[in-house]
Amino acid sequence: MSSENSNVEEAERTEVLYVAECEESSEDPPMEEWSSLIFHAPETNEKRLLYEKGKYHPGSGELCSKVAAMSDSAVLKHPFYNYPAVADPGIKEALLKPIKPIIYPDDGQELYLVICQEMGQCPVKMFHRGLFEEKIDLAHYCVDPRGVRAMAIALKYNRMVQVLSLMNNFLNDDACYHLGDMLTINCSLRELNLAGCRIGPEGAKRLFRDLPMNKGLKVINLNRNQLGDDGVEYIAQAVFRGLEVQQTYLSFNNIGANGANALCEAFQTHNKLIVLDLSWNQLYAPGGTYNLLSELGQNQVLQEVDLSWNSLTGERIGTAIKNLMKAPNLKYLNLSNNKLFGAAIVKIGSILTRAKQLITLDLSFNPLSPKDAHRILEKMEVATVKLQNVFMENVFVDGNFLLLLQKVKALKFRKNFVLTYGGVISNFVPIGPDIRDVLLNRADNLAKKPKKCKVDIALVTLQMLKDNNIMMDANEFSRALKNTGAPFDDDLINQIINVFIGVVTPKSKTINLKLLADYMMRKWPERKLPPTPPPEPVPAVEPPTVVEPPKGNNDKKGKKK
Repeated sequence: MSSENSNVEEAERTEVLYVAECEESSEDPPMEEWSSLIFHAPETNEKRLLYEKGKYHPGSGELCSKVAAMSDSAVLKHPFYNYPAVADPGIKEALLKPIKPIIYPDDGQELYLVICQEMGQCPVKMFHRGLFEEKIDLAHYCVDPRGVRAMAIALKYNRMVQVLSLMNNFLNDDACYHLGDMLTINCSLRELNLAGCRIGPEGAKRLFRDLPMNKGLKVINLNRNQLGDDGVEYIAQAVFRGLEVQQTYLSFNNIGANGANALCEAFQTHNKLIVLDLSWNQLYAPGGTYNLLSELGQNQVLQEVDLSWNSLTGERIGTAIKNLMKAPNLKYLNLSNNKLFGAAIVKIGSILTRAKQLITLDLSFNPLSPKDAHRILEKMEVATVKLQNVFMENVFVDGNFLLLLQKVKALKFRKNFVLTYGGVISNFVPIGPDIRDVLLNRADNLAKKPKKCKVDIALVTLQMLKDNNIMMDANEFSRALKNTGAPFDDDLINQIINVFIGVVTPKSKTINLKLLADYMMRKWPERKLPPTPPPEPVPAVEPPTVVEPPKGNNDKKGKKK
């Protein structure tokens, strides 16, 4: 109760001095009520006094803001109207907001010119004009590798260019980096041709680093780029991470067994290639090549493979090619300019009936025998073999092959069949001068040439055969002919030995005297050795007579004794 009474007493003592009226409006008070207009004029103003006396004139009418309120001139009294505030020229925006980026059109033409100007590079007019076309062809154009950066930036958001060809323009590692960076954003480019640019392994590393992110690039040409096995390993890593390129050209890059193994391991994870060109490389090692071709044989979409100029040979390589031809959609296989023959051709011919989609097989410039060519052609008689083009340039065939070819072309399912071959080996053997006859006539002429000591080469040979065995050492034969005194030269003697050759060893060779004598007897039947005289008869030797002593005397003496 006491607390309540104290509060009432305090309220009664409080006096209200002033109650302000609050307006709910947010508008400014009228101009007459502005506090800034309330000025206290000074007691004395020297300029005003002088003006009243006519000794001071304000001139333009603009007075100092400090005395504006004391002036009676036409100048407004408030300094805000005499000297209005300066508008913000953009200082706040420059300090508090970032600079607005310049947005260029997606075609990249304007951006390309700006980047070239910043880099101090001369823009390529053909590239600038081609940004509105589907193909930009700068092959053999001597493009500056530093200018590729501006091209790559201009192509990042371009949606019209689908083919870019920089063939035979030497690019460095920086150019490859910017091309790879461009391909991470541009998904409209379908084909990239870098043939002959010599990017090397380091360039391939920068180009393929982020290329698996691109899902639009379908064709890449890296022929003649000196990649080697190291560069192919970077490509294999990109394939392992899901590279979507369908056509890859790796011709003339010195790819060996290590590169083939790297590609084989990558294809075990991601194998969606349609066209693969491995020509002009070093895939002759059977180990890596066998693994690679066997893995490609499991590709369900593979259509074209080029393995020319790789020195492929041997039965194991033939087995690898057989495994490759098991690919269900393979249509074109180029095996030209290799060393395939014999067992390898047998392996290739055995799988032709199972290659249901194979249309073209190129075996040109391989050392195929007529029998090998005949073996391939025999498969064309089977209706299940779908081959329509067989190329065997520089492969010689025989008459049986030609007869079989006519028979194959007469078949109904071979109306459009095309086969090429090099030439025909005829069974006709031309008859010319016998080298034996020429050599012996030359030897006989030289033997009879001296006037003092003429030699009969036939009798000398017959005498050698009579004195020696059938085989005679070549050196001994040469010395025996020279000892006759006839002017025989070494070339003639060596030719006679080679024609009538006998047993040959790594250290020596012999001449067959019996063959030489037989041919001479048929050539000169009148030349014969004189008959050997019969041996003289040995006189009969009489056995010595034995004289026996008389028996009578000796017996008597003996008895007496």
